[in-house]
Amino acid sequence: MSLNSDDVKKEFKEELVDSNVAKTTFRERCLRIPETQNDKVYVYPLTNYTFAVKEAQCEKDNSVQSRFQRMRNEYQSVGMRRSVEAVMVVNEHNIPHVLLLQIGTTFFKLPGGELNQDEDEISGLKRILNETLGSTDKPDTDFNVTDLLAKWWRNNFEPPRYPYVPAHVTRPKECCKLFLVQLPSNAYFAVPRNFKLVAAPLFELFDNATGYGPVIATLPQLLSRYEMKYLK
Repeated sequence: MSLNSDDVKKEFKEELVDSNVAKTTFRERCLRIPETQNDKVYVYPLTNYTFAVKEAQCEKDNSVQSRFQRMRNEYQSVGMRRSVEAVMVVNEHNIPHVLLLQIGTTFFKLPGGELNQDEDEISGLKRILNETLGSTDKPDTDFNVTDLLAKWWRNNFEPPRYPYVPAHVTRPKECCKLFLVQLPSNAYFAVPRNFKLVAAPLFELFDNATGYGPVIATLPQLLSRYEMKYLK
């Protein structure tokens, strides 16, 4: 079959496109992010933040059993519990660290808590963060809640949470949403004396459900789609 001049030009253009695609490195293709995605996290040094201690913040429940009994009672009146948790990233030696609340020697959790009935998730998370880490003699910190990172579900009145709702569960008892929170360049944190605010590196959290629980252990994967911009 003979080719006319138009066919030759078309074939040449296709070869040129293929050549340009081949020149694109594998790393460049992996780093390519859709324009609609919030792709950057601006991370400031841990030393930019001031930490102080304030009066202990009492838990609503004095035991795991009483916690789930309260959840059971509230479920009968208001339905599924809604809770929110904050993923806040800081920089230490050019390594991303996540701020966690430590209770005792072995229990860690993300800052967060329960939403009030009909409370908006974003304003509710800001309220909880300022109640937990704020000071009465300082203005509220401007927590910038950016992206929803994950949803975790409690299918029964029991400790386990899952990143999905099984087909046989029609009425989950709690939905907990994890939000990425962009910290300002500096801030003042007043930590309740019964807590300790720690910065845990991502490499320590990765695949470490034994030490931090299944939710926190997935944070390195959830944050991997972002480009960390280290600022001063």
